[in-house]
Amino acid sequence: MKARKIINSLQRRGLKGSIKRFYQGREKMDVIGMWGFITDTKETPFSLEDYKKHKEGNQITLNWVIPEMGEGSGGHLNIFRFVSYLERHGVHNRMYLFRHSRFQSDESLREFVHKYFSILDENVELYYDTKMMKFADGTVATSWDTAYCVRNFNNTISKFYFIQDFEPHFFAHGSEYEFAEQTYKFGFRGITAGDWLKDICINDYNMKADSFSFSYDKDLYTVKKKQDSTKRVFFYARPVTPRRDFELGLLALNELSKKIPDLEVVFAGWDVSQYEIPFKYQSLGIMKIEDLSELYGKCDLCLVISNTNLSLLPLEVMASGSVAVCSKGANSEWLVNEDNSILVSYDPNEMANTMYTYLNDSEKLDAIRQKGIEFVQHTSWDVEGKKVLDAVLKGIKEDEESFNNRG
Repeated sequence: MKARKIINSLQRRGLKGSIKRFYQGREKMDVIGMWGFITDTKETPFSLEDYKKHKEGNQITLNWVIPEMGEGSGGHLNIFRFVSYLERHGVHNRMYLFRHSRFQSDESLREFVHKYFSILDENVELYYDTKMMKFADGTVATSWDTAYCVRNFNNTISKFYFIQDFEPHFFAHGSEYEFAEQTYKFGFRGITAGDWLKDICINDYNMKADSFSFSYDKDLYTVKKKQDSTKRVFFYARPVTPRRDFELGLLALNELSKKIPDLEVVFAGWDVSQYEIPFKYQSLGIMKIEDLSELYGKCDLCLVISNTNLSLLPLEVMASGSVAVCSKGANSEWLVNEDNSILVSYDPNEMANTMYTYLNDSEKLDAIRQKGIEFVQHTSWDVEGKKVLDAVLKGIKEDEESFNNRG
């Protein structure tokens, strides 16, 4: 069990070589090496000279500290979306990788990002190592581990924390949970994906925080009309991501299939071929983003439950003309509700019963579908980008005034 936990931890970081050597007994686990950044308190000091020189240029600049990414990483895609908005609206941005292993040069990073994340504005600077980080008006942490780097970087006016989920909940309540939770006590200004996270920051950690909401890519996701009468349910199946409730969803769908023997279930998000699944299904694995709207539109319901902050999927489902089935709770209901979605508890029998009810009541299902379409069409990434821009400018203005008053 202990070995399994170590391997899982390595898998989360993409350290496949270390996993292989661990299995072969050729490498001991360097726990201190892996987590040494937690106790590293070496600071980059504030430079008044850098500050004065930067002010001559009269442009707000941000440093963004990001973890390494893979192809199509949703969290990075959202960061790049907002960074690009800021770049287009007068704030210059530099991005730095923290604890890089995959990329060993600025050029290799730039080539990768330009290939897989074309959304990123070409004027954004990209660096593969935080050691190159220079003075900026604001410095932004984007994940719990990058927050430790930002904690030690003081050559900046403001420190922000771009928070897309409550990351302590990614882990069992042990060391990693504590490492992640500690970062909410660093005194950064939170910029959060939704009000659930903003309320956590303010109420539980006494942070200053602003929030933004979600929209969707209106070129990729458009309303589709279902062409057949087969009852079909999509499930965002991520067994490698515990917060996405794979086991819970599988149990619920198994019960639903007993009630509707000809039900067709479609899995996507991960390869589930190694799992025993006793009902009719398709397993599509990790799909191209361009093909998702077509898939959602073929399904009567799309099960996208979560135990932490919801993703963009519910809005993308609505925009494709299907109906999202989401978890009840503050982590979801800051965005979805019983008008635009179907909300379910975390009980698999109750989930199955609720989905069964709607699958057999086309009038109710169509009403929610239409409300969902109307809801998403009134959302806008530009509106949400303006919220982030305002939060950044406000934070820097307040912190700079405080700095000058002290000086």
